[in-house]
Amino acid sequence: MNTKLREMLKFPCFFTYKIIGLAQPELIDQIIKVIQIQIPGDYTPQIKSSNRGNYLSVSITICAKNFEQIEILYREISKINIVRMVL
Repeated sequence: MNTKLREMLKFPCFFTYKIIGLAQPELIDQIIKVIQIQIPGDYTPQIKSSNRGNYLSVSITICAKNFEQIEILYREISKINIVRMVL
């Protein structure tokens, strides 16, 4: 699958991550901080709360210059302790 995605994308391109994490105030700041290290810029995430309010779904779009940026961000966002899933 990694090879197919790599072949489908033409760089630079916009790429959206969907992140599911615990509904804690620092979640958004931690995600943006990780992204800012790799790709500085202004980001406006879309945020939705789960039905019970325990989780947040965060969609954030970046402009990637190469496939390695996409992979690095996926790994780094996944390392945030209150993140449960990165799509």
